[in-house]
Amino acid sequence: MRTARQGDQVLVHYTGTFGDGTVFDSSDGGEPLKFVLGGGRVIPGFDAAVAGMTAGQRKDVTIPAAEAYGPHHPEMVITVPRAQFPIGRAPQVGQQLRVQSPDGLAVPVTATAVTAESVTLDANHPLAGKDLRFELTLVGISEDDGSCDGECCCGGHGSCGEAHGDGGCCGKHK
Repeated sequence: MRTARQGDQVLVHYTGTFGDGTVFDSSDGGEPLKFVLGGGRVIPGFDAAVAGMTAGQRKDVTIPAAEAYGPHHPEMVITVPRAQFPIGRAPQVGQQLRVQSPDGLAVPVTATAVTAESVTLDANHPLAGKDLRFELTLVGISEDDGSCDGECCCGGHGSCGEAHGDGGCCGKHK
């Protein structure tokens, strides 16, 4: 049976949990996650865990923080005076906001503490510094790298490899 390898488009059902079993994300009840192995669209540890799996295979894996969202960087946590927020509009703990960096970029932050005098904002990814556990099921594997617009091969994903009226087969799927 064929195994998933770099460049393959894969479909994966997953449930992500913390060490205590709390679910932080899941595709359960929805569509499986679709991505190209090695394409950089998922965290490195997730990509590595799926590589080598076969369609229908289930796997439990723990991904260390370094292979997930990286370490928590204390220098990315700031405390600002509550007066910088409009009266009556101070954020709630856990609320996500955007602040402007000195170079003008919008930076997503999470309010982690709110007092009468200050608000603590954390620009780390919410999962930074955490080891993540995933239950993975590889639903399918395709050599299609996802770049085909579906308009070739008479509108389908066949393996004809022949040129057709509107430009023909892109050759990106087999």
